[in-house]
Amino acid sequence: MPKLSVIVPFCNVQHYAPDMLRSLRLNARPEFEFILVDDHSRDETPTILERAAEDLSDVAAVRFIHRKENGGLATARNTGLEAARGEYLTFLDGDDWLAPGYLGRLVAAVEELGCDFVRTDHVQATARARTVHRVPQGRRWEVLNPREAILPAERSTSVDYPFAWAGAYHRRLLDKGLLHFTDGLRTAEDRPWIWKLHREAESFAVLSLLGVFYRRGVATSLTQIGDVRQLDFIRAFDQVIEETAADPEADRLLPKAVRTYCAIIAHHLAEIDKFEPAVARQFRTMSGAAMARMPQDLLTDVLDTMDLARASRLRRLRRRGTTPKAAA
Repeated sequence: MPKLSVIVPFCNVQHYAPDMLRSLRLNARPEFEFILVDDHSRDETPTILERAAEDLSDVAAVRFIHRKENGGLATARNTGLEAARGEYLTFLDGDDWLAPGYLGRLVAAVEELGCDFVRTDHVQATARARTVHRVPQGRRWEVLNPREAILPAERSTSVDYPFAWAGAYHRRLLDKGLLHFTDGLRTAEDRPWIWKLHREAESFAVLSLLGVFYRRGVATSLTQIGDVRQLDFIRAFDQVIEETAADPEADRLLPKAVRTYCAIIAHHLAEIDKFEPAVARQFRTMSGAAMARMPQDLLTDVLDTMDLARASRLRRLRRRGTTPKAAA
């Protein structure tokens, strides 16, 4: 069994894949395996990966998987999970990169702590600018209860830091069905995933360890595209609400889920111009209907505690969601 499986989906990232692949070489060990998943790229990415898989095989175990259809990031990650054999698992994205030796330090830390999973800080790279983003949890290098890290509702917590590549996960979580993503989600795929992890895993820790460089501003990234795929966040958060409502501690946890859902809707409302016009109209209709599906007493409480600007936008949208047209 490899010590660590590193799952890296790639899709149309021919300009960035070489940086990621070089960083994998600088992190390679014989006991690591790299699973390179091409999600049906239409540029030169598959050729780059095929050549890199052969080149990397002298320093680590490598598997190159070419998907015959594009399934999106969630499905590509699941493809990698099905192939992974490691005692520990982690994820990376094909347009990001790693600091030399980071993976070795990550594995050493999770083995020392002995918990189900660890979370790490990361560096956001926008052009030449570098910004450190930290897990919103003050207690470091200490084994904690993941469920308790969901709250409080009114503050940023661990479930608001959903990046799957910011951490490492013991294989027992995969065996329990906690590491797979919701197939087909094109965006916000890590939101139901992080909530499930924090509700159902038994232990985690936060490391003050930097090593993942997260590239922002990539033209092909869904964060930069205003088409209908962006609206998958509604399906993702509907899943969060549904699964959290079924939790034995739903009364305690649901206010946080509803508040986060509302905050994401408000964020998109504030940047509505990024959407194509037809998508913007669809977003308003779908978001209004989503608010109508939320527990209404909780929704009222959440809106009463939000700042005036966001609450006003969301109340208007809530009224829109109760119209006969929206209900239909």
